[in-house]
Amino acid sequence: MRNIKLIIEYDGTGFCGWQTQGRLKTVQEEIETAAKKLFNKKINLIGAGRTDSGVHARAQAANFRIDSGLALKNIKNGLNRLLPQSISIISAEEAPLKFHARFDAREKLYKYTILNRKSRSPLLHRHAAFVSYDLDIAAMRKAAKYLIGRKDFKSFQASDNVERHSVRTIKKIDIISTPPLIEIYIRADGFLYNMVRNIVGTLIDVARGRFKPEAVKEILQKKQRPSAGETAPAKGLCLEKIIY
Repeated sequence: MRNIKLIIEYDGTGFCGWQTQGRLKTVQEEIETAAKKLFNKKINLIGAGRTDSGVHARAQAANFRIDSGLALKNIKNGLNRLLPQSISIISAEEAPLKFHARFDAREKLYKYTILNRKSRSPLLHRHAAFVSYDLDIAAMRKAAKYLIGRKDFKSFQASDNVERHSVRTIKKIDIISTPPLIEIYIRADGFLYNMVRNIVGTLIDVARGRFKPEAVKEILQKKQRPSAGETAPAKGLCLEKIIY
């Protein structure tokens, strides 16, 4: 028995997220279907984490166990031949049998991309949120500082009908402005449902003057989702890296 670790890149447009959901089109389902054709048997693909509908990934990690002797290069190339253009296996490698893509992950890095100009971009439409009004980057960076550290992020947690422990540790937030693009990188030991998009929506509200940067402290203290800003669109979000 072998344990194969995959690094996967995908454009989430048109997918109902990562996780298999019955007859809905998902990234996991597409890869498992391709693997069944390649190995002539069903595999159970374990992802490092879920991404929602429309969210992209540059380096999603996943693993599966198989008793095939197929070479790693042939696994990678074989899957890519069977997958749609919107999904690519970047690498395939041997992992210890005990390796678990989800439970062994220590940190995750997400990037959110904003197109900040007066006119929309057909070229960036699927991968960046369009914001036409002026944004104060300095205010956004000041607000982000209040989110660093181990905190209760319940105010930034969308409801998914499951009661979850809402304390997480954000290690770093970098906001890079190269007009007309703004890229927000958030690295943490884990994320709640829609947490990144809710944080970004709040930072945008700060940057446009709806909240003062210091209001983020009060939002955290209230532990109520309505106290924070709007949820930023899924298409601007990309899972950049899983750290083991």
